[in-house]
Amino acid sequence: MRYAPLLALGLLAACAGSPDRGVGTASGAVKVGKPYQIAGKWYHPKDDAGYDERGIASWYGPGFHAKATATGETYDQDALTAAHKTLPMPSYVEVTNLDNGRRATLRINDRGPFVDKRIIDLSRRSAQLLGVDKVGLAKVRVKRVHLTEREIARLGLNPTGRGRGQQQAVQVAVATPPPVPVPVPQRITIPPRQIVVTPPPATVMVPPGQLYVQVAALSDRVRAADLATALESLATPNIEATPMGLFRVRLGPFADAASAAKVLDELQAAGYSDARVVGLPVS
Repeated sequence: MRYAPLLALGLLAACAGSPDRGVGTASGAVKVGKPYQIAGKWYHPKDDAGYDERGIASWYGPGFHAKATATGETYDQDALTAAHKTLPMPSYVEVTNLDNGRRATLRINDRGPFVDKRIIDLSRRSAQLLGVDKVGLAKVRVKRVHLTEREIARLGLNPTGRGRGQQQAVQVAVATPPPVPVPVPQRITIPPRQIVVTPPPATVMVPPGQLYVQVAALSDRVRAADLATALESLATPNIEATPMGLFRVRLGPFADAASAAKVLDELQAAGYSDARVVGLPVS
C-alpha cells in the first residue's frame, strides 16, 4: 500500500507503493484482482474465506487522505478501512491488537503493506481505536468475517459510512485491555548491525551537549526495536532501557537544534504527537 516516508515505518511502513491504485470500481462489487508485482515480489490475490493470520499492523493517514485506493474509492483516513495484499476488495476482517486486547471490524479497500511481516495497513481512525496510532506498529490477529448487508450498515462499514455512529459501533466492539506486565530490565544480546539494548543505568540521562528526539517509551522491547528499525531512515535510532522497565526509542544525536526540530516536525506530522526533543545543545 502506500506509506508516509516515516511509516514505511518503509515509516516506512506506516507504507509502500501499491498496484491497482486508482484502478477498479467504487460500485461495491467484490474484486479479487490479478497477480501483481511490487519491488520484484509477486502477490496473488485470493478469495480466502477462512483467512486467519497473525503478524504486524501499521497505519497510513494524512499523506494519502482523499487519494484513490485500489478499489477506486477515495481514501478517508477517518473511515474504518484497511489495506491488505491479497484479500478481495471489499471484504471484511476482524482485527485484534494482541498487545492490548482491543478489537475492531474493518473494511478492506486497498492494497498493502509491502513490508515483510506486516500483514495489514490500518486507516488512521482504525489505528486510533486499536491503539496503534501512537506506537506505529502492533502485533495483530487478522481474521476474515462475512457480514450481512444489515451488519455492514450497523457497523458503518459501507463506503460512505463514517462519523459518530460508526465510531460508537466500533468502541462497543473494543475489548477491555488486560493488565500489561512490566518487564524486568535485562541484558539483551542482538546480532551485529542491529540495535543493542544495554543494561539500564541507575538514571537514564542524555549526555551533556547532545540532542535527541524521543519518539516513544514502550513496555515491550520487541516493539521498541521494530519502531527503531522503522525510523532509521530519519536518523540513527537508539533504545534506552529505564529502571521502570520501559524502553525509550530515540533518534540522534543531532548536531544542532534545527536538525532535531526538523525530524521532530516529520514525526509529529506522521502521528507521533508525544515525540519531543531531549537534551541540551552545547552553549
